[in-house]
Amino acid sequence: MTVEKKKIKITWEKLPDDFVLDDEPADNINQPLLAAALTESLELSGRLGESMLVGTNFGICATVEENLVIKAPDWFYVRSVLATNPPNQNRRSYTPNLQGEVPAIVMEFLSETEGGEYSLKSKYPPGKWYYYERILQVPNYAIFEPDSGWLEFYQLDDGGRYQLQQPDANNRYWVSQMGLYLGIWPGSKANRTGFWLRWWDETGQMLLWGTELVEQERLRAEQERLRAEQLAAQLRAAGIEPEV
Repeated sequence: MTVEKKKIKITWEKLPDDFVLDDEPADNINQPLLAAALTESLELSGRLGESMLVGTNFGICATVEENLVIKAPDWFYVRSVLATNPPNQNRRSYTPNLQGEVPAIVMEFLSETEGGEYSLKSKYPPGKWYYYERILQVPNYAIFEPDSGWLEFYQLDDGGRYQLQQPDANNRYWVSQMGLYLGIWPGSKANRTGFWLRWWDETGQMLLWGTELVEQERLRAEQERLRAEQLAAQLRAAGIEPEV
């Protein structure tokens, strides 16, 4: 399948089975925690269906001017992908337009050593910014610096170029393809205290992590216990045994 975009020859080809993918560790120690937290709340809220795909440090492929390009965002989300053949096979990579939709959003978590997130370099190998904007045309691009809690959020305009977006009154950004807001939350999880990226639904309710759901249930049970004790005390004051 070949698509011509602004005189750039882009071919969506399956990655050869014998292709050796880079297996380098993340250079940002926070990256695995941040990525897992984003995915966890989506999964627990029932917002990750079988036809969806999320990934972290997972190669997204395209062939540009006969050259294979693979970029691995720190986190990405695809709304609809084709089933693997055979079914339930582990994916080694993902090729948009051949295996499913273009990612709805990609994210990069800045580290002290990595500056390629901003690169507009078009010469092979192209920079990440150029690849996401010009080649893949990913509609939403988030760049997050976890140490300072700094977030830049970009969306493609009608001309296919990223434009910096301003947050809403709650300091969040609307991702229409997911029906969710993305924002920053300060707090603790998995022995890390700092800034996190979190999801909020259209009503402003934050999508919770597993530990938060457990705590929420504990508090609910405690409230029910206190209400039961209060009712029992009122019945006894009226001369009625609660058991009866």
